[in-house]
Amino acid sequence: MLNSREKTILRYVIHQFILTANPVGSRNITKKYEIGLSPATVRNIMADLEEFGYLNHPHTSAGRVPTDKGYRFYVDSLMEISGLTEDEKLFIETGLNSELVNEQDELLKTSSMLLSKITNQLVCVTYPSIEKAVLHRMQLVQLSSTRLLVVLTVKSGMVKTITLEFEHAVKQNQLKGLETILNERLSGLNFSEIRTSFKERLKDRIDESLRPIVRLFLDSSDKIFENIKEDDKTIITGAKNILKQPEFEDLEHYQGIIELIEDKDIIIHLMDKGNIDTTDISILIGSEHQEKRLEDYSMISKNYKVGDSDGVLGIVGPKRMDYSGISAALIYVAEKISRHY
Repeated sequence: MLNSREKTILRYVIHQFILTANPVGSRNITKKYEIGLSPATVRNIMADLEEFGYLNHPHTSAGRVPTDKGYRFYVDSLMEISGLTEDEKLFIETGLNSELVNEQDELLKTSSMLLSKITNQLVCVTYPSIEKAVLHRMQLVQLSSTRLLVVLTVKSGMVKTITLEFEHAVKQNQLKGLETILNERLSGLNFSEIRTSFKERLKDRIDESLRPIVRLFLDSSDKIFENIKEDDKTIITGAKNILKQPEFEDLEHYQGIIELIEDKDIIIHLMDKGNIDTTDISILIGSEHQEKRLEDYSMISKNYKVGDSDGVLGIVGPKRMDYSGISAALIYVAEKISRHY
């Protein structure tokens, strides 16, 4: 366990390194913060913190930088999540309350963009899973004599659409009859329940004239009620913003973040691993990632709720990030999205 002096110095070293991206020296700490200690005393404490594994000493500098262990102790024991400024809150609320943001897609894309501008990091948003979403209503919209649009509305307000093709022409009155039957037998069930019981629920008491259409629905039920595919439910924004960070002035690091941005599977995997707790902020730092290519990065994530379903907001950036401010932004935006539904 660290004593109070060691905790104070570690906190200030991390704050200063996050602010400047430069190794932090003892004189820098005593000038910047009124701690009542001499540079020599601070230097000794920093040496102890290095020995304990919380700080590292780059060979090209007299200052020190936090290690993964130092960051972990900071976020677990020293960090206080700050509140957003009134200007930041107004920026978020104005963006999300726009008349253009009335669909789920637009809401999530706008949330991602706003977070990226506030944090200057890479933002990842996963769509809520619809496995547990409860079907509210099905609508069958005739696009042509052989094409049908199926509109699924769930109780949270989410909407999913899918187009089906018929071999033979279908009449409007047939669609209305089937729409009534589908709503009577499926409304109130979640998608997983519908997939496993769809054929059973439609096997009897169906008018003979509807059977060709019912057959198409039976053959397409898995497709209609499937969950959204992983690569279709992730929004990644902020590439231009994160590249402004000083870490990426180095060509090797620049190439690394470009590869990360282009490899969506890594981002999806990262979001899944980091988001175990559905109620709190989750933070993964550097070497805590199983994927070696992520050792230079941290990820902060927060769940948002859409009815009975969860989606994830995530921030990926260099380990030298404002953990407190980013956590506050994620919490605020997650709450706004959840309240929207």
